[in-house]
Amino acid sequence: MSETFLPELPQELWRAGKLELAHGVQHALQVIRIATACLGRFLAEIESRGVKDLYGHGSTASWLAEIAGLSRGEAGPIVKRAIALNPTRALDGTEVPPVAPATAAVAVQGLVGDERIDQILEILKNLPADISAEDRAGAEQILANLAPSAGPRQLAKAEANLQGLLNPDGKEPKDPEPKEPRREITLERRKDGFWKLTGLLDDETGARTAAALEAYAQPRPVDEFGQADLRMKCERLGDAWAELLDLAIACPDQPGTSGYRTLVHVTVGLAELKSGLGTACLDFVGTMTAREARLAACDCLMVPVVMGASGEPLDMGRLRRFVTPGQRRALNIRDGGCAFPGCHRKPKNCHAHHIEHWADGGPTDLRNLVLLCGFHHRLIHHGDWEVRMAADGLPEFIPPQYRDPLRQPRRNTLHHV
Repeated sequence: MSETFLPELPQELWRAGKLELAHGVQHALQVIRIATACLGRFLAEIESRGVKDLYGHGSTASWLAEIAGLSRGEAGPIVKRAIALNPTRALDGTEVPPVAPATAAVAVQGLVGDERIDQILEILKNLPADISAEDRAGAEQILANLAPSAGPRQLAKAEANLQGLLNPDGKEPKDPEPKEPRREITLERRKDGFWKLTGLLDDETGARTAAALEAYAQPRPVDEFGQADLRMKCERLGDAWAELLDLAIACPDQPGTSGYRTLVHVTVGLAELKSGLGTACLDFVGTMTAREARLAACDCLMVPVVMGASGEPLDMGRLRRFVTPGQRRALNIRDGGCAFPGCHRKPKNCHAHHIEHWADGGPTDLRNLVLLCGFHHRLIHHGDWEVRMAADGLPEFIPPQYRDPLRQPRRNTLHHV
């Protein structure tokens, strides 16, 4: 049995160089893997002798779970892996050879971990049942030689090559109809107001989702002031999800919304909404601040609701569409996308923003509307930037004084060359 010991750790790891740290990690991994292989040999011998006679347990997995403080679900794969890599004995004493002896040889040297071992065992299980023992051993040797330096993708590619060589005609189809893909989504609202989204997607749907999110999660280009996109990837993916929802909701055939981005039921008085104090109900699923409602109401359906002192609705106004489809098409042509300087976003990713807000008496016509992407829409509502309509009927933006002491107006020249 190979003996390998951990090197003496320096007293202060923060003094170690990068090579010393890397070598320490590599050596520790090798020790762990060798110890795991050694454990597997013990477990295979216990399985051969019979754990019931030795320790009174019904299975080796249940015995290991007890002495190691594991669950049966955690101990089972360890024992299964040990039996696959090591020879055992049948009841009559004859030796049962291991399923993957070549893989065991590299495992005992600490060159391969449990994840790749399990992948090799799964590949061997998927090989055609009618191939010869020599072909099966040769396939396993190829995988064992590849495993120490390969990752999961390389082994998956090797599996595809082996299947092509050993089973060129492929498996005979068992089911005339493919199974329905498995897709699961869970959405729950937390106490802090955030929503938790979890899900499970089949391979095709997952790939399509990843492609769609990646397309909208690209970092924003460095703007004319040299400011880069500092969002982490998870934050960019979250913003991309919001943009994809906007696109889906804006579809005219979308059930329940008919192409309207937001349906806002205002449950506060006009004075509170103007001041940004109070709350509004967003489609009866939760509340938002009046300040957020001002942003959402730029491009939405609005139902004004007058509430009584006890909270009962006294009057519900008629549904009103603020930006008509015709106005939206004209905005798309005029602005060509987000009108904020330096922004590349296309019209489909933009909201129609009221320069003078409707709650302040601003009209819903082209001279009071401008296309803004979600990021710059929020910046205009909550930041120090200002937007106005110039004399030629095109929008221009006034930067905050800390960006430009002279506050010279700026325009987006990317959409119209």
